[in-house]
Amino acid sequence: MATMTLKNVPAALVARLKEEAAQNRRSLNREALARLELSLAVRWPSPEEKVERIRRLQARFADLEPMTDEFLERAKTEGRR
Repeated sequence: MATMTLKNVPAALVARLKEEAAQNRRSLNREALARLELSLAVRWPSPEEKVERIRRLQARFADLEPMTDEFLERAKTEGRR
């Protein structure tokens, strides 16, 4: 396994990481590794994928009544009956 050294880590960040490690019953090293693995496991969508998702949602909800102030007021009133 490789070894990595982090430099200039803010003291407040180290303190928070130590607190989390204690709560999770892990060493500081194990907590840092777990958090790095978790952050890198998330795959962020590309801008093109985000646009496509938005377009699909717009198409899916195109037939719905717009959410005007009147619509929202009516929804609140009807929900109280």
